[in-house]
Amino acid sequence: MTPSLQGSDSEAKRQEILEYFLTTFTLFEKLFDPLKREHVFYKSPEPTRHPLIFYFGHTAAFFINKLMVSKVIDRRINPVYESMFAIGVDEMSWDDLDKKHYEWPSVDEVRAYRKEVKELVISLINSRPLTLPISWEDPFWWVILMGCEHERIHLETSSVLHRQLGIEDVVKDPFWPIATDAKSSFPQNEMVSIDGGLVRQGKSFGDDYYGWDNEYGKEQTQVEPFEASLYLVSNGEFMEFVENGGYTTCEYWDEEGWRWLQKDGRRHPHFWVADPNGFKYRTMLEIIEMPLNWPVDVNYLEAKAFCNYKSLKEGKSYRLPTEAEWYHLANLASVPENMGTIYANIDLKIASASAVDAHKQGPLYDIVGNVWQWSESPIDGFEGFKPHPAYDDFSTPTFDDKHNLIKGGSWISTGNEALKSSRYAFRRHFMQHAGFRYVHSDKEIEVKHVNSYESDTQVSQYCDFHYGQEHFGVKNLALSLVDIALKYQEPAKRSRVLDLGCAVGRMSFELAKHFDAVTGIDFSARFIQVGTHLKEGGSISYKRVIEGDLHSVETADLKSLGYEALASKIEFMQGDACNLKPHYTGYDLVIASNLIDRLYEPKIF
Repeated sequence: MTPSLQGSDSEAKRQEILEYFLTTFTLFEKLFDPLKREHVFYKSPEPTRHPLIFYFGHTAAFFINKLMVSKVIDRRINPVYESMFAIGVDEMSWDDLDKKHYEWPSVDEVRAYRKEVKELVISLINSRPLTLPISWEDPFWWVILMGCEHERIHLETSSVLHRQLGIEDVVKDPFWPIATDAKSSFPQNEMVSIDGGLVRQGKSFGDDYYGWDNEYGKEQTQVEPFEASLYLVSNGEFMEFVENGGYTTCEYWDEEGWRWLQKDGRRHPHFWVADPNGFKYRTMLEIIEMPLNWPVDVNYLEAKAFCNYKSLKEGKSYRLPTEAEWYHLANLASVPENMGTIYANIDLKIASASAVDAHKQGPLYDIVGNVWQWSESPIDGFEGFKPHPAYDDFSTPTFDDKHNLIKGGSWISTGNEALKSSRYAFRRHFMQHAGFRYVHSDKEIEVKHVNSYESDTQVSQYCDFHYGQEHFGVKNLALSLVDIALKYQEPAKRSRVLDLGCAVGRMSFELAKHFDAVTGIDFSARFIQVGTHLKEGGSISYKRVIEGDLHSVETADLKSLGYEALASKIEFMQGDACNLKPHYTGYDLVIASNLIDRLYEPKIF
């Protein structure tokens, strides 16, 4: 259970957090014990992810990188590892997956590194002053809890990668026992009427438990009456969709889903294993007989296609619940903030899903636990959202209309993930221990479309600074600096240029007029994504404050800026100017604009 931020005994709280850190660190390492041989660590079971060795090192390096940013420590343990294991987790274009850029260390070397990190964190926990309650302004204790919750996220996402490995690459492990209630039959689903009500979401900064930035703020929604399926959709219920051409009938899929399906070539859920007699089922470490009474694991696109199939078949509109509707169901079932305390398959009681009719919670089964539940809601910040300075790009890169919220937790959800207030979102084609329930409502829902630049004040200011009109007769800084640099840069030496601290990317685009290749690097993915979206989508919109609450929505586009033919010359990457990866070399020119005063250790730069 994630520690409370409250308390009156600082020494008792210190021991509680130490125990939480040790449990988290050890649990994550236990996840890698079932890998059969060392070479499996270097496999990438999901092509859009790094090999497993990256994640083994990543969660430890995270502690050091965040303690450096917070200026708690002034010396790294291993700068090479803390650069190598820093970034690369969510299919963003600035995730560097080029194998040529990495010489992965041995498993024993990473284990030794993890041990060094562990010893340093233990010594800091035992020696740093602790004032209660712990607030998110605390540069040490909040970051330690952040590191623990981050590692628990990767406990779950890495377990999905393990589940995608070939069965020959893993061995059964008694530490990870699966449920024993699998059946070759399944309960018939039915609809349950749910009254409407007012739903209030959002944590305050005096909340009892650690939260990620997107959980804070305020949101209020009037939920209209609706019907919800009694159970999560089981493998047995989903089988009808598969057998009736669900994966080959375009009519069931929206445009995004059909495009993904043609690329992926899938004909059944990812964790179903084709067999001469039908299908078997892949758990994390085993292939077993198909448990028709367990929930199906699918991505959002598959869940949505099933709803469309069911709607056409029955002449009744089915869809996924919104985030507010899920929260309303949780309230009706009196689900507490710590969901792991109720009767549910959550918090690693077992290491697999279990029967969909085993855990009754209020009017339905599995409102919480078993598998995450896809929602119709793209993730966005609540009113009052602000990013945490130590991890300012945890949430905002997902505020892009491409990441939908999942709710309720799964069998391996622990810590913050097992809180009712938790808000996690993944790309709609992403595989997770996730399934769904369907709902019906006579009222059309309006899905809110998300533009992170309009909800992120600092990013909007940078957008206006880079792409907006001139103010007070002062020429655009990015354009001026390029003009100055070109005076000293010979035309014959304009092959490659590095724009270090590129922010939202205007200088990178301008440099592309004069150089063959431009690399734009910034520490913050919040900034990097602006240049990336402009490069890939051709335009961005942002909010410009006029005065007080008055604002206008401005647009910058490649064509009007004169950059339309230049985008292919530019790559935007996330990186730390104080600890750059070694392959960033061989440039004719390096520009570091508006950078030094923002660095946590300028001398290193």
